[in-house]
Order: sequence, then structure tokens, then C-alpha cells
Amino acid sequence: MGIRVLLIDDHAVVREGYRRLIEKHPGIEVVAEAEDAASGYQAFKKSAPDVVVVDISMPGRGGIDLVRQIRQLDAAARVLVFTMHASATYAHQAFRAGARGYVTKSSPPEVLVSAIRDVFKGRPALCAEINQAIATSRLCDDTSAVEQLSPREFEVLRMILDAKSTDEIAMAFNLSPKTVANYHSEIKSKLGVRSDIELVYLCMRQGLVESLAEPGAA
Repeated sequence: MGIRVLLIDDHAVVREGYRRLIEKHPGIEVVAEAEDAASGYQAFKKSAPDVVVVDISMPGRGGIDLVRQIRQLDAAARVLVFTMHASATYAHQAFRAGARGYVTKSSPPEVLVSAIRDVFKGRPALCAEINQAIATSRLCDDTSAVEQLSPREFEVLRMILDAKSTDEIAMAFNLSPKTVANYHSEIKSKLGVRSDIELVYLCMRQGLVESLAEPGAA
């Protein structure tokens, strides 16, 4: 019996490309797809895949919180994060949430397929790029302040940095605006900043908000 994969990414064209790539290899089948965290969670419950391949950056609630939610539902779930974020901090948060592998989208195609097989067998899977990022972080004793945050706090932080309003964040997580405001305050407290401006600059130094520097970015 082959490895049954659930593929979660918000871009349909990207999913189609990776579905074709994955299914070129014998013994692996994409049995379900989803475009965001909410539909991904429902697809996981419905399809009961052997391996979940999930992106981090998606509309609304992101992939790291989805990993946490899936692992709460099924402690044995095997989740592989597949993302553009080549950051030790992102990888750290993904593994804290319960991921068993982390591969960047700039990796060679065979790395993704190999990682799916490894995660299915219960082995951790890291691409070379993330291995290097983690090794460099440890070598420089560069422990990110953001690593103090829980996976849920980290996802709320990502949405704040994406200029999402309190109401938008509350809707994405099915929380009250007051609870989101409390998260916002706690995040700033843990990171030792007093304002959102300081928060943004800290995250820029951590390499988490490079997209904000793009022309026309929100």
C-alpha cells in the first residue's frame, strides 16, 4: 500500500505542479488537497492521510497553527512543512508545533519526495538549506527572541506583521478581539518591545518580514 498524501497550499497551480511531481514516484499518491488551514483541517479529518504536506504562508490562519491543530487531533499525525521560508526560526516554530519535517521550496524536487518518505517512516526530514540555517544559528549562538513564542503566538505575530486587523485575526482563529489584543500585548512583552514599530524592526532583524520591504507591500 502506498503513501497517501494531503497537500495544503493556497495556490492551485502550485498544488497541481507538486501533485504531478509527487505522483511520478511509485508508491506515493495525493489523495486530497486544500487551499487554507480551515479546509486543510477538514480534509485531514476526512481523508486520514499518511503524510500532510503543508505550506506556512496561507490566507488567514497559517500552516504552523494548522500543524498544531492537526497534532492535537491526532498525536501520531506525520506533517511535513514545505515552504519558501528558509529560516531557522520558522523551522523551530514548525517543529514546536509538531511537524516532523521541513523542506524549502527552493530545494531540488527529489528532496521533497525523499522527505515525504522519511516522514512517513517516522524519521525527521530537513533540507540542506534549513540544516545550514540551524547550524549557523547555533554556531553564532543566535537564539531568536521570537523562539520564545508559542506556535499560536507566532502565527498571530505573522498576521500582525501582515498588517491584518484585530478583527481579521480574531475571525481567522475563531477568537474574540479581546483575546487577540491580549495575544498582541503578550507577544510584545515576551519580545521586550513597547510598540508595533519596535516589533516590526525586531522582526526585520530576525529576517521574518523581508516581504514588507517590497514596493507596494501592505
